[in-house]
Amino acid sequence: MHNIERIDAVAQDRMLPAEELAGLLGSFTDEELEYASSLARAVAQRVFGKKVYLRGIVEFTNYCRNNCLYCGIRRDNKNACRYRLSQEETLTCCRDGYAAGFRTFVLQGGEDPWYSDERMCEIVSAIRAEFPDCAITLSLGERSEESYRRLKQAGADRYLLRHETADAAHYALLHPAEQTLQNRMDCLHTLRALGYQVGCGCMVGSPFQTPLHLAKDLLFMAEFRPHMIGLGPFIPHHDTPFRDEAAGTVRQSLMLLALCRLMLPEVLLPATTALGTLDPIGRERGILAGANVIMPNLSPVSVRKKYMLYDNKLFSGDDPETCRRALEQRVASIGYQVVMGRGDHPAFAADARKGN
Repeated sequence: MHNIERIDAVAQDRMLPAEELAGLLGSFTDEELEYASSLARAVAQRVFGKKVYLRGIVEFTNYCRNNCLYCGIRRDNKNACRYRLSQEETLTCCRDGYAAGFRTFVLQGGEDPWYSDERMCEIVSAIRAEFPDCAITLSLGERSEESYRRLKQAGADRYLLRHETADAAHYALLHPAEQTLQNRMDCLHTLRALGYQVGCGCMVGSPFQTPLHLAKDLLFMAEFRPHMIGLGPFIPHHDTPFRDEAAGTVRQSLMLLALCRLMLPEVLLPATTALGTLDPIGRERGILAGANVIMPNLSPVSVRKKYMLYDNKLFSGDDPETCRRALEQRVASIGYQVVMGRGDHPAFAADARKGN
């Protein structure tokens, strides 16, 4: 089977076996990438129009109990300058974002035990009380079912938990022994059962990755059917064991974005910061490959460079209003429009309009 046939099969909801997907991901031309991107653009525009949703990220802690081999805020990185935002500081970030028009707040941090269920629920409840019309997304890593339940009851709507790789042996090469793919997958299924809008996703071009690994990622996501997918190129950090590994590529990431859009037409699909880090117009290229979300940073400028998951992370010192205007111009330059609403997955949009 040729690559155009493979792309058409995915577009027609005929999921290919892993070996065929790996054949596509392992070798494709620029013309084949543009073909997949054009189909993905058409699908995204059919479902969402030319809308790009903005989510405001608040990176509230860079402490982490985990020791993932690729991550700049891993536990054993003694050179990381650690910080925690107080509840009031986090709320101030949301207030500034709200004033600039943001209606989704993403609380993202390392797996920091200091933020117990009680503390996190208090923060989430405070945001929910002050901003009842906004969506609250959490990205806090692996927690217990009871923790996820309490956070949902406190007012969280969505949860992002990248699976990183759907191959257990590959997962073991990227993490210490106490972290397992099975536990990560169990968390994802628990989040779905609890009624969250759930996001997963993978790194593209991570160490030891093969096209077959990426094919397995696509097959997992096609089966799991997440509401959000976060994927982008691996970029090494100088204070990790993978400091000398090659980065993933924008090109392969764009093909993955396009295939995800073709597989899951209604998925919310960010053009990630990592794309913009490797390519000055990487996020625009992501939108043209089917992405429809951008996630700018609402964290205090004083801590933004401390949440350094990888080297040379795209950094903006702009206030939320200036950042929004700049993104509006960039998105408009490729014929799209920034939308500042909640931007729920279509399956949840009706409930959100009713305030449920």
